[in-house]
Amino acid sequence: MPFPTDDLAVTHILVVSDLARSKAWYLDVLGASLYGEYGGTSVVLQLGGTWLLLVTAGGPTADKPDVTLAPPADPMVRDQLFTMRVGDCQAAYDELRGRGATFLTPPLVNGAETRCFLRDPDGHLFEISEYRG
Repeated sequence: MPFPTDDLAVTHILVVSDLARSKAWYLDVLGASLYGEYGGTSVVLQLGGTWLLLVTAGGPTADKPDVTLAPPADPMVRDQLFTMRVGDCQAAYDELRGRGATFLTPPLVNGAETRCFLRDPDGHLFEISEYRG
């Protein structure tokens, strides 16, 4: 069977320091939908067409013997972030601020793109981006 198959679904895993706080933020601020909760150590969410798995920190396991999961150590240093394309960046900014989101700056225009960035409670970075082609 070839890889990938048509039924492949990709889930992004985020390690969080406080599962209840992060779950509330993703549901209440970003408007994600709760899919499931497992053993007090993970929460599965759907945001747009993306699956997010929030997990607590943990040490190596048999299937990842040299890997330790930990939330971001420094929110100012990122090796990944999310971009959410929207039709109206200012409107998304206003709505998310009304839900309690804290942004790094208001939306800034750069040519055909308007964008702004916000963080989740652990520092995972999200970009809100509007592109006018």
